[in-house]
Amino acid sequence: MDFFGILTLFGGLAMFLYGMNVMGDGLAKAAGGKLEQILEKLTNTPIKGVLLGAAVTAVIQSSSATTVMVVGFVNSGIMKLNQAVGIIMGANVGTTVTSWILSLSGIESNNFWIRMLKPSSFSPILAVIGIIFLMFSKSEKKHDIGGILLGFAVLMFGMESMSGAVKPLANVPEFTSILTMFANPVFGMIAGAVLTAVIQSSSASVGILQALSATGSVSFGVALPIIMGQNIGTCVTALISAVGAKKNAKRAAFVHLYFNLLGTVIFMVVFYTINGFMHFGFLGTAANAAGIAVIHSVFNIVATILLLPFSWLLEKMATATVQDTEADRLALLSKEQEYEDLKLLDSRFLEKPAFAVAQSMEVAKRMAVLSKDAILESMSVFETFDAERAQHVIALENQVDRYDDELGTYLVKLSSKHLSQKDSQTTSLILHSIGDFERISDHAINIVETASAMQNKKQRFSEKAQYELQVYGDAIKEILDKAVRVFDTGDLLLASEIEPLEEVIDSLHSEIKKRHIKRLQKGKCTIELGIALEDLITNYERVADHCSNIGVSMIQINADGFETHEYLEKLKKENNADFESKYNMYKQKYSIKKETKDLD
Repeated sequence: MDFFGILTLFGGLAMFLYGMNVMGDGLAKAAGGKLEQILEKLTNTPIKGVLLGAAVTAVIQSSSATTVMVVGFVNSGIMKLNQAVGIIMGANVGTTVTSWILSLSGIESNNFWIRMLKPSSFSPILAVIGIIFLMFSKSEKKHDIGGILLGFAVLMFGMESMSGAVKPLANVPEFTSILTMFANPVFGMIAGAVLTAVIQSSSASVGILQALSATGSVSFGVALPIIMGQNIGTCVTALISAVGAKKNAKRAAFVHLYFNLLGTVIFMVVFYTINGFMHFGFLGTAANAAGIAVIHSVFNIVATILLLPFSWLLEKMATATVQDTEADRLALLSKEQEYEDLKLLDSRFLEKPAFAVAQSMEVAKRMAVLSKDAILESMSVFETFDAERAQHVIALENQVDRYDDELGTYLVKLSSKHLSQKDSQTTSLILHSIGDFERISDHAINIVETASAMQNKKQRFSEKAQYELQVYGDAIKEILDKAVRVFDTGDLLLASEIEPLEEVIDSLHSEIKKRHIKRLQKGKCTIELGIALEDLITNYERVADHCSNIGVSMIQINADGFETHEYLEKLKKENNADFESKYNMYKQKYSIKKETKDLD
């Protein structure tokens, strides 16, 4: 092989690896996080776990990516170690799909339709379709599909380039002698493990082996131990991702390692023991792409069938390797358990942005509920003061602050990733909304402080003021409930009800202030109570304003814009019949009765 042949070989390898990466990313984006959510939820039996692990890996074309996701799930506490075992086994089976696709390059026939099955024949067609989707379509879904098709075409072109570049090596004695060395099972395994550990993809390393088989110098005796080693080398990615993770996540990575080690050792010992007596003739014959795919699949399927009943043993081995200390046991009782949901924001999920966005939304929804609970609890404390419940409001507000900090930091990292338009909109919605939810919880603290001050001074509002605050409070509870439900469900019809209700709350605010001034003028209320009332209703009004922001953000994100003030101005200026109808309905529902008699 001359200098230009070496250039072609490495150029083909670069295109092969890049094509595999582009295709995998495109498939993951097209899935939109759904595959990862299925992985998370539907793993209640080992067999289901195996099937799901195989299916997801077959789609995203990477057992390493699936295993890293599983390590993240275990680390975040949303998946147990015993659930992870089946998925890890299934991932090894799913990754063999790539080798079967690549084996199609070995098809030889003069029949037009059979020749069209060769990737070198149909991949240019896919490339043309892909580039048309990318350049001329505005649909993001078609852009993702275009990326998948182009990635596959580049991958296959790289494969063909590698195969063409290495064919002259068949006549190089030095190359043949090196391959003969790999016929030693131990050397072959080491070579396969090192190659896969370096490029961090068993699919890619098997593809390289299939390309080398085009020389005709790679026998099955050479290919088999290399394939065994490749299954061990692919564990490196998961082990790296587990560095710095919690104990159970590290155990999940070791389960992956032990499964492949045990499977390889058992397969090799049994196979070469039988070969010692029967002398398999095929080991000396030249390997081809299809034969390599068969060995890759048979090994992983047999290893899974053999070791699945002993998944408990893999768990024990991993647990024995990564043991709990006394500090770990005490940590389980720590206050950090209050922030269990924040474990969903695992940095490993950032490599699959669609799923990271879905996880962020789940955490944000929990934050929304905590903010709502803080306000409702503070209103309850105001109605009937209780020091213990007042402390609970403070604890809730601290929790919301922690969620806001963690989510904000995570979303900044997530924003730097390549997001689909939908995921980008969702990320923007979360970023806009969590600030409002955090401010809502701050107002809960203000309400409790007002209640505490009145309790210390033995102050109490008149019956008339209590009645007005009851009406106002009911309106606040409804708008808060609507805002949280809108954020949870994305219900735009419900979102359109928030702004009319907020307008009614503004009117209530003005009405209560006027009534208070009248009572003050009549000497039926003190200035001190007036200050407390002003503090309370101002906090109520601010809560309603933040609920309005959340509702408008939900509506505007679907219109692909965030001009909140412009939207509100337009809404109020236009003669909007629907807005007027809802406004009048809420105005009637939360009207304060005329002062027909003095309740003071």
